Amino acid sequence: MANTSSPQHRDSHRSLTRRSFGVLALGSFSALALAACGSSNSSDSNASASSASTSAKPAPSALPSGMGSTAGDGEFPRTVKHFRGETKIESAPKSVVILSTGQLDDVLALGLVPIGAATANDADLVPEYLKTKFSDKSTELDKIAKVGKRTEPDLGAIANLHPDLILINNTNKKEEVYESLSKIAPTVVTEGTGHNWKQDFLMIASALGATSKAEEMLKDYEDKAKKLGEKAGKEKTFSFLYAAGDRTRVYAKSSFVGSICEDASLARPAVQQEGKTSIDLSSENLDQADGDYLFYGVQGGNESKLTSETLWDSLKAVKEKHAHKVDSDMFYLNAGITAALGVIEEIDKNI
Repeated sequence: MANTSSPQHRDSHRSLTRRSFGVLALGSFSALALAACGSSNSSDSNASASSASTSAKPAPSALPSGMGSTAGDGEFPRTVKHFRGETKIESAPKSVVILSTGQLDDVLALGLVPIGAATANDADLVPEYLKTKFSDKSTELDKIAKVGKRTEPDLGAIANLHPDLILINNTNKKEEVYESLSKIAPTVVTEGTGHNWKQDFLMIASALGATSKAEEMLKDYEDKAKKLGEKAGKEKTFSFLYAAGDRTRVYAKSSFVGSICEDASLARPAVQQEGKTSIDLSSENLDQADGDYLFYGVQGGNESKLTSETLWDSLKAVKEKHAHKVDSDMFYLNAGITAALGVIEEIDKNI
């Protein structure tokens, strides 16, 4: 069950006993902030690159060459090549701990309820959209243990759960965090950020031995995205707006919801066609959020944060009753296959 990213690492892992895991995990790791969601202030999977201009590359729909596992579905032991090296997983994982945005969504979609999860600040451990989708697993969901925050996981709590797999993402570059987790259990690292949600889903599926199921779900997503695009046509524009604290922004191409729009060939307002994750707006330029359809979310659910803005009632989407409040967790704060299908369904029923 060792991580095999280097011979030295393998040797050190073999020398550790379960007792030493507990001692290691109980040390102070407050300085090792694991940026599981790419931001220390929010569970927003898209926030980390909000102000950085990037080329508008399509969201990757496959793992990078050579990554994942060559083992067949359900075949163990397997070695998974990921974004921090290679990890050997001896048997089919049953006790998984997830530490990063979107991973709870993906693991549940693949049929497994994790035993532990990290949260984003004071956010619910299980977002409401997942409680609704997996209501048949409500008892199991209630038993998921909190293992600290995504930016500061509790290593002792993780070790005490005796997981057989830990999932994190690569938005934090501190090697010591990865190595510490790898000494507790086999650890697989996805790339992270909302734009990479499809390849990250495939990486998780590779670790769980469920690649075929993941590929089938992505094919279903692609089919539904195509049908949505056909229904929407090419003329109407779709805008996505989120307000949290003193920050209001629209989401552009290099975001989770932006990738869904690209897959569905939905037209976007000019400012949201940029190769960025998001663009911050002020009260004075809120009109840049306008479109034929506007899907907006507000942290905490108090929509007056937006609807009380001076320019709100002047927006075309508002005047034509095409402004729709959505589940912020599903649209803006997570990035998984369940959320993606939910976003498509929500847009489809409102156009």
